[in-house]
Amino acid sequence: MATGSRTLWKGAITFGLVHIPVGLHTAATEQGVDFDWLDKRTMDPVGYKRINKRTGKEIDKDDIVKGVAYEDGKYVIISPDEIDAIFPRTTQTIAIERFIDAADMPFIFLERPYFVAPVAKSDRVYSLLRETLIATGKIGLARVVISTKQHLAALVPSGPALVLNLLRWGDEVKPLDSVELPPEGAKGLSAAELKMARQLVSEMSGDWDPDDFKDEFRHQVMKLVEKKAKAGKTETVLQPEEQAPQSSGEVIDLTELLKRSLRGGDKPTAKSPAKSAAKPAAKKTAAKSAPAKKAPQKKAA
Repeated sequence: MATGSRTLWKGAITFGLVHIPVGLHTAATEQGVDFDWLDKRTMDPVGYKRINKRTGKEIDKDDIVKGVAYEDGKYVIISPDEIDAIFPRTTQTIAIERFIDAADMPFIFLERPYFVAPVAKSDRVYSLLRETLIATGKIGLARVVISTKQHLAALVPSGPALVLNLLRWGDEVKPLDSVELPPEGAKGLSAAELKMARQLVSEMSGDWDPDDFKDEFRHQVMKLVEKKAKAGKTETVLQPEEQAPQSSGEVIDLTELLKRSLRGGDKPTAKSPAKSAAKPAAKKTAAKSAPAKKAPQKKAA
């Protein structure tokens, strides 16, 4: 594993009495075009706020609770303590529960891959498991907890590496009878049709090379961006500055101070810290690609 690849998770592969210390590394990245929302009048970033859908008023984060829809219009409220109590226990293990034939794993269950690399001088036993899986044509089915969430996963040999591919749970994949499909078999298809179809498939067959396939939309958008940037067609977007922490003393509104001075009024009141503190607004994007930008927060369980 390249030294530049950051280890996201450390633990061990376990099956029977075998214990293989390993680390997980990201095996995929998102490369979509990142379109930010901007106010076309001022070129300011556009964000969103937490809004009460009935009243239309903004609400504070502390006033939000988590509810699960139970019936039409009815929700069951789950407290943070109740959620903490049922979070899966972190064991730092990729616990293999079963080995299956690799051909028996439908592609539809595959979700997200991670490279698995040996750590703590476990190269020999790591290689032993990898070569055994290759020789037998098997993959390992395991459970693993990553960031407090339990996943079903497949441990698959891929060249010199073992890849842990997170899987969808069985009830997350819709059954085939949810769509209308023609019956299996060649009934109703003529021999001539089958022959021509096979010939066409044969003529279009080739080797798998991921470099042969590019995201043409992203390529064309970035090409357009570069062209317009070179032509000087750019807009300056000023990001709102984060407010510095307020001192413990009262914060006096200068405008109010001047008004009261002109009126000869009483001593100005302190501005409420809650009102003077700016609330950062999260940006809404169509896709995430630039590593310098902060990824959107995931919903908790």
